[in-house]
Amino acid sequence: MATVALSPAHLLHVPGACGLDEAGRGPLAGPVVVGAVILPEGFDLEGIQDSKQLSRAQRETQAARIRESAQFWVELAEPAEIDRLNILWASMAAMRRAFVALGGTPSRVLVDGDRCPHEVPGEAVVKGDGIYACIAAASILAKTTRDQLMRDYDEVYPGYGFAEHFGYPTPTHLAALREFGPCPIHRRSYGPVRAITEQPCLDLGV
Repeated sequence: MATVALSPAHLLHVPGACGLDEAGRGPLAGPVVVGAVILPEGFDLEGIQDSKQLSRAQRETQAARIRESAQFWVELAEPAEIDRLNILWASMAAMRRAFVALGGTPSRVLVDGDRCPHEVPGEAVVKGDGIYACIAAASILAKTTRDQLMRDYDEVYPGYGFAEHFGYPTPTHLAALREFGPCPIHRRSYGPVRAITEQPCLDLGV
């Protein structure tokens, strides 16, 4: 087994290990985004941490460093896939695609959560983004990519506030759903969206 070292953030660094993590299971709109990252040996781990523990500026700084030096892939599960498979299996499918697209033969595959995608020879690690540096790095890429996508969608579908709540079911988002109905990036299988679409005599205009 590869030597494990503690990072400055007290995360475990396993040279050559691939970390897999996702962002965006809970929102009512937009894709789930998966990051797959292999951090190179000697990579400066200062500032690498679970993306939820970092500010936007910190996440973007670390994402730029990861993209510059690490081996990585970012994969999406779009709303239509989420509605077809459900959120768990769409996330697993995107993780599998990310792992395959990343290529190579990592020393280990470490997956955030309580299960691994089919045909991915990995180890599931609950709250792994706070334990392993490669998973934390994957979480950073997933989060920053998804946030930027939702800012872009805010310009395409104004009025919903995607740049503020990123698709999560905030009061502002729910009010916009009631006023405008769902737009093309809403997840029709999610309860609050489904409740709107099932209202009788509602002209959604999409």
